[in-house]
Amino acid sequence: MAKLLAIDGLNIVRRVYEASPEPDSDEKAAIALRHAFSSFRNLVGAHEPTHVLAAFDHGGSTWRHALYPRYREGRDPMPSYLRAALPAFHDRLRGAGLHVCMIPEVEADDVIGTCVMRWLNEGRGDAIVATTDKDLHPLIAHGALVWDHFKGEWHDDAWVRQRYGVAPELLHDLLALMGDATDGVPGVDKVGMKTAAKLLNAYGNLDAVMAGAGILKTPIGERLRAGREILAMSRQLVALKLDVRLGVTWKMLAYESPAPAYEEF
Repeated sequence: MAKLLAIDGLNIVRRVYEASPEPDSDEKAAIALRHAFSSFRNLVGAHEPTHVLAAFDHGGSTWRHALYPRYREGRDPMPSYLRAALPAFHDRLRGAGLHVCMIPEVEADDVIGTCVMRWLNEGRGDAIVATTDKDLHPLIAHGALVWDHFKGEWHDDAWVRQRYGVAPELLHDLLALMGDATDGVPGVDKVGMKTAAKLLNAYGNLDAVMAGAGILKTPIGERLRAGREILAMSRQLVALKLDVRLGVTWKMLAYESPAPAYEEF
């Protein structure tokens, strides 16, 4: 059976880079990318995929910034040394037989979501997403599995319910309600994860929560009504865009381990 491995490229690269306490430098970037390359190779070796997508953010503004200019404004920019070294790193991944995909104005999450959903909807086989990003965990509801490379553990339906208190299909609704400080998604004022999970489990989904908000004579009902417009925008911000034109074919993503290079002596 075919197997797709979708790798959240910057999720690995940034975590490896930031794990080092050394000050930013060309050397730090070079060392981090060597370790990151090993991580990519280990992922492919461990999961033995027939198809591989290595997705990276293109950089610059996205459709989410157009919707909400303050999106991700609190994030530290990528270190200049690391950014300058990425094109050569992408070339190295291509040389190892991996297809690198970056699409202007969309994030790697959208690229992965589009690819994984099309793969699953066509019944092509298993789909594994290598990431620690919570935004990609809703794909579990559609049959994908998430692999945390850094902890060496699978994230499935049970893991999401244990970690967030809701089923994977409700995770984006949860993030819309509680907001996401990492990405600057506002959410509803004073609604945290436990409150959001309680609401969603009681009502079933975000639409039902908002339908019931009109009759809730409680402080939470007031906050939901007051934050209706912000909530609608937050819901758009956290949702994956699943109709990205990727410009790839399954044949392009097919993985064959390149022949080993023989050193002269």
